[in-house]
Amino acid sequence: MSISEPLDDPWADSGPSDRLPASRRRGDGARGRDEQHERGRDNGAWDGGAAPTFERVPPQDIEAEQSVLGGMLLSKDAIADVVEILKGHDFYKPAHETIYQAVLDVYAKGEPADPITIAAELTKRGEINKVGGASYLHTLVQTVPTAANAAYYAEIVHERAVLRRLVEAGTRITQMGYAADDDVDEIVNRAQAEVYAVTEQRTSEDYLPLGDIMEGALDEIEAIGSRSGEMTGVPTGFTDFDSLTNGLHPGQMIVIAARPAMGKSTLALDFARAASIKNNLPSVIFSLEMGRNEIAMRLLSAEARVALHHMRSGTMTDEDWTRLARRMPDVSAAPLYIDDSPNLSMMEIRAKCRRLKQRNDLRLVVIDYLQLMQSGGSKRAESRQQEVSDMSRNLKLLAKELEIPVIALSQLNRGPEQRTDKKPMVSDLRESGSIEQDADMVILLHREDAYEKESPRAGEADLIVAKHRNGPTATITVAFQGHYSRFVDMAQT
Repeated sequence: MSISEPLDDPWADSGPSDRLPASRRRGDGARGRDEQHERGRDNGAWDGGAAPTFERVPPQDIEAEQSVLGGMLLSKDAIADVVEILKGHDFYKPAHETIYQAVLDVYAKGEPADPITIAAELTKRGEINKVGGASYLHTLVQTVPTAANAAYYAEIVHERAVLRRLVEAGTRITQMGYAADDDVDEIVNRAQAEVYAVTEQRTSEDYLPLGDIMEGALDEIEAIGSRSGEMTGVPTGFTDFDSLTNGLHPGQMIVIAARPAMGKSTLALDFARAASIKNNLPSVIFSLEMGRNEIAMRLLSAEARVALHHMRSGTMTDEDWTRLARRMPDVSAAPLYIDDSPNLSMMEIRAKCRRLKQRNDLRLVVIDYLQLMQSGGSKRAESRQQEVSDMSRNLKLLAKELEIPVIALSQLNRGPEQRTDKKPMVSDLRESGSIEQDADMVILLHREDAYEKESPRAGEADLIVAKHRNGPTATITVAFQGHYSRFVDMAQT
């Protein structure tokens, strides 16, 4: 478990090339392709004097593109290698992208992809003349010495494509800076998102025909079916809850809400423990309420089953120390990150999550809790309700952008205390109705013994799944072991 200083600036000490896989960074000339790269950048080169011109040829390597296509036309094994590295939009020359897509389409049908079959496919599409005719396809094959190096050439093409996208992102960022038509913090966030999109190799196209989407959806359905009931999302450690939700899924915003002292933070830590300690999935906890040492003690108490008050009072027994020592290696090695920086803003959380996603393949975010966050914008919100609404929406956008589940803890108003059964409702969410609207799942935590000490359900807690956008709602009963700072399945009691 990584319990470190507050996460620093995610954009410090790392240039765009540092965030590329090592195999795709430019070397010192070993690839023998620097001449083409230089040709792509010495037009209008800046000598440090006057402001640089932008009349430069974008980074590209036509010979590498030709070598990739030639290798694919020679060997189906080369096609399998290249398709894992390149997308059609990685090619600089439009004709090469057209040929590449034709090769993939023919290959997908199980047919041989050679100059003759590809020429026939392009002729059928009416695109043969656009690529230079059938003779150009034969030229591609003749110019490549062997198909064995196709993946190597593909990495060069991919590298140049990333550099082009970086140039394009830089141009857009420059335009944002000059336009200055928005809140400064929002402009910075958009600029960071532009660079993040480059490093994540995302395309700028934000729409797809339904046919393409359906193919991906069917692939996902088949993949789920082939797993024979295995968990598809991030497991929470609660059997009945995971059966209901199949785990926490990428892009979801999950809200855990309750009145004070119900155990919101404890439940969120249980989710993070299950992800990182039990399943080795990187997660981060942004705690605006507890310090990192307190969180560490709670995690150790829950994992080692050592009473939290024994730790805090210095009355641990020999058996307690033995249990602690037994669990400490697994807890310490878990990819769990904790940031207890005070007064965290939404922009800071976004930036830190982006960095963790890039460097550590972040899989889960926990924010404790929503009402303690600050929007961070230089423009003051009209009301606290509007500010919370903006943060709620931004958390949903963060989950979607990074393709990870984001858990946000939230306070409830006094509504439950005014009811006979004290049970919470979604309408009790404090300060903003937009939290309910933005959330994919709302979990209301309720314990009867928090109101009535002699309750026959003492030690039990209800996880009320009051909203579940992609599935049914239900109430799941778990056991609350407050002395160990954890919730567990009823079967474990």
